[in-house]
Amino acid sequence: MNRLALALSILLVFTLSTNAQTSQASADDALAVRSTVTNYIEAYYNGNAAQMEQTLHPNYLKQKIHGDIPIREQTGADLVQAARSGEGTHLTPAERSEQVTVLDIAGNIASAKLVTPGWTDYLTLTKIDAQWKILSVVQRIGE
Repeated sequence: MNRLALALSILLVFTLSTNAQTSQASADDALAVRSTVTNYIEAYYNGNAAQMEQTLHPNYLKQKIHGDIPIREQTGADLVQAARSGEGTHLTPAERSEQVTVLDIAGNIASAKLVTPGWTDYLTLTKIDAQWKILSVVQRIGE
């Protein structure tokens, strides 16, 4: 009976330790995902092409939805060029506010939501070489 109690105690400690490590990894990933999305929008606002490029997966693709206008696509190269040309730098400080929400993390895939005064982005990220990169965005422009 003592062996059974000892075995159950060891199993309980192992399970609690594993759950704590998983929770810590999830919290670390959530912070890293939030940081990637924040760097992404700040690169746009500040016209920082190098910072923008660091946040994007090589296969990045954005789809822009704006009312009745046909869906438009933007590649990573297009977005890096937009940052380089200062496309977001004209926005006022009030227009530069953002709210980042990490929606889900499952292994090496995550989803997040970025809300600004002018648009909402739904982002899919993937973890490559221990870094989170933005793979795709669906952007809803306007209300």
